[in-house]
Amino acid sequence: MNMQVMQSVVWAVLLWPCLVSLGVPLECKDEQGNIILCASISKEKLLDRVIQHAELIYRVSEESCTLFEEMFVPFPMRSQRNQAGYTCATKAFPIPGSKSEIQQISDKWLLHSVLILVQSWIEPLVYLQTTLDRYDNAPDTLLKKTKWVSEKLLSLEQGVVVLIRKMLDDDMLTTSYYKQGVAPYDLQPEVLESVLRDYTLLSCFKKDAHKMETFLKLLKCRQTDKYSCFLR
Repeated sequence: MNMQVMQSVVWAVLLWPCLVSLGVPLECKDEQGNIILCASISKEKLLDRVIQHAELIYRVSEESCTLFEEMFVPFPMRSQRNQAGYTCATKAFPIPGSKSEIQQISDKWLLHSVLILVQSWIEPLVYLQTTLDRYDNAPDTLLKKTKWVSEKLLSLEQGVVVLIRKMLDDDMLTTSYYKQGVAPYDLQPEVLESVLRDYTLLSCFKKDAHKMETFLKLLKCRQTDKYSCFLR
């Protein structure tokens, strides 16, 4: 019981800075593209849509990272980003590696982990759009992909919040409120530093996008047979 109380306190501390009530109904689209309230969709269908969203975000993040690498990162530099101190900031959510670990984690842990990961990347992706605009000869494809991912991440956040309400009966959670601005980084860094930093951002986001997708697929598996789920 004490462990459960401690976990609840930890989640409250982690989520509180990101969560502010907006009082606006969350919206989804049906198969014909019509806007409907996410709350009117069954949790099974909503989970499927959220997973599809996460899959697309991960796929486009892979494409964006590869495109940026090919355009701006010489091969010798690709192994230097970790040596230069550019490491991923979000390390608190390791993917469970064994069947016993998978069975021990809760649906709440999975959903809240996905939500925290999603919300932790909203502002960095806004910053990334800004800094990519300053690159000479940045392909439109890369800029469009980055913008698309940034917008879809907000939609994924909405879906996860509604999913938490449906699956955990938790009405306290809302979508985050943030200002679309540049993160407090140096606006005129050295070229090499800028490239390595942005390359790290894209690489780290790709890793976390994969975690989001993996956690959501694991959650779906647990709805059918909790003790047979295993990540390959």
